[in-house]
Amino acid sequence: MDNAFYDRSCKMSELVTAHATLVMILRRMGIAMGFGNKSIDEVCRQYGVDTNFFLLISHIYTHDGYVPSREQILSTDMSQLVDYLRASHRYYVETRLPHIKSHLGAIASQLPERMATVFMRFFDDYMREVCEHFEHEEQNVYPHVEALQRGERDTRYSIDTFIDSHGNLEDKLADLLQIIFKYLPENLVGDDLVDVVYDILQVSHDLNKHSLIEEKILVPYVKHLELTTR
Repeated sequence: MDNAFYDRSCKMSELVTAHATLVMILRRMGIAMGFGNKSIDEVCRQYGVDTNFFLLISHIYTHDGYVPSREQILSTDMSQLVDYLRASHRYYVETRLPHIKSHLGAIASQLPERMATVFMRFFDDYMREVCEHFEHEEQNVYPHVEALQRGERDTRYSIDTFIDSHGNLEDKLADLLQIIFKYLPENLVGDDLVDVVYDILQVSHDLNKHSLIEEKILVPYVKHLELTTR
């Protein structure tokens, strides 16, 4: 299963065992674990999730370089796309980034005051940038998508504006890792350093997939809606 595209008939338990990162998308789609021997299709139908939508998102996560075709996107029920993206935002802002910050705070407590201040300020600035990025999407992009899905012509916003302003949220996390690897003292104690490096790598990977979903699924889908509502 690792090297092949799976379909709706595969067992959900085997899929998640082979691709543990899919635990994140299950949570965002409201799918609980405890699948038994149910297929992907059976589990999705149980929780009211469109199976093609689940497969589209999960293939982004499990196959590097995967780009769904226009036909795949337009034949998939996208009514849950915005809800999925909003759930991703909540996970980053309310859970993952505060968790990383708590580890960074424990590390900073062992640093000289000036270095600790710069260290924590760097991450606070990053969190602020992420929140502003998400706020723009919540206030402009997603209402635009929802209006188009209702069949309304919405000229207040264009997906081209989103494309032009879509930044890379992983870059500063890579910079933070370099600060940790290169400049922190060697005598730091405790497991926080290992934990925070692991967490940063995990959230950076997840943010990358989030960006790919927006670029490879959301953008072509909205471009189609904009054309059809003109």
